[in-house]
Amino acid sequence: MTAIKESSTRNFNKQVSAISCPVTYVMNKIGGYWKPIILYHLSNGPKRYSELKRAIPEITEKMLIQHLKQLQEDNLVLRTAEPVVPPFVTYSLTPAGAKLQPVLNAMAVWGLDDMEQRR
Repeated sequence: MTAIKESSTRNFNKQVSAISCPVTYVMNKIGGYWKPIILYHLSNGPKRYSELKRAIPEITEKMLIQHLKQLQEDNLVLRTAEPVVPPFVTYSLTPAGAKLQPVLNAMAVWGLDDMEQRR
């Protein structure tokens, strides 16, 4: 993967817009295709990696691992590893991640409504 130049104008503008626009800030945290889907599945309670993979069969292992790590870094997902053999790892929403539930539920309601209207 190519290293991103930290002093680039694009990165500077991205940081400025994240500070000045709350929607940009949120999109930097949960933006993209897979993150909202992962968060939505975790809103029903803690899940193991294999449960998430089964719930989202279209996602590749690489993307699921990558996005779970990013969500952990953004303090939206908590990874809990039990010290047993084999390792027992669960993923759950942090309090900050749980605060996104109304947003994700609103997206789901809108999606169901829009799908119904298009039939």
